[in-house]
Amino acid sequence: MKLAILTTLLASACAFAPASSPLPSSTILRESKSDLRTLAADLNPVVKYYDPWGLSDANLWGSTEEQTIGWLRHAEIKHGRVAMFAFIGFIVHANQITWPWPMTNAGDPFPKADSAPAAWDAIPEAAKIQIMLFVGFLEFWSEANMEKHYMRGGRPGDFPDFNNKYIPGGALNLYDPFGWNKSLSPESKEKRLLAEINNGRLAMIGIMGFCAESELEGSVPALKGLIKHYDGEVMAPLAAGKGLIHIDGLF
Repeated sequence: MKLAILTTLLASACAFAPASSPLPSSTILRESKSDLRTLAADLNPVVKYYDPWGLSDANLWGSTEEQTIGWLRHAEIKHGRVAMFAFIGFIVHANQITWPWPMTNAGDPFPKADSAPAAWDAIPEAAKIQIMLFVGFLEFWSEANMEKHYMRGGRPGDFPDFNNKYIPGGALNLYDPFGWNKSLSPESKEKRLLAEINNGRLAMIGIMGFCAESELEGSVPALKGLIKHYDGEVMAPLAAGKGLIHIDGLF
């Protein structure tokens, strides 16, 4: 549980950070379709722009093209960040690496399992709800405190600092809590932002490959024999192997 909370708290070392000096316009706004094409070429000069489903033209929920692209970019960055931690977490749990101290106040140890989904199933139900509520808080904080929304010209992927009257100090900030990167040049930040997106995309492919192979052996030939089989349902976080978890008053 503590490992899951820790990985939720920390953000990628390449995460979006408030700039101490103005960033290039290419970093601040990537809202039009032409900007998206430029970004795609910077990210992958071989594949370049690739949108087979036409999502950038969808105008989701009656929004404009720019608002839709802002939402899609923000969603991709968040999924990429989570996937990077999930990829590492899966490897850690598959090797049965845990914290040395007890997981609960009662002295229960962290579960050792063959995979991250099996380790999740083994933690107490209250811990699962606790983690989900904390992630929900982070989502609420992000939407309620950003200076400029990512669908209104703000930077996709930007997470508001905790420097305010409610949570003082910078040590809890998800990006650069010690202020080590404040002196980075705009060009360096631009390079890191592009690297983060590419790393996130690769991590999303990687973690889905782990999950697919754990459910259906041989579905990812490169992972055959490396990933232990998982009997549960990876897409049902409140299902522990068989049957849904029921918590009085909640489900």
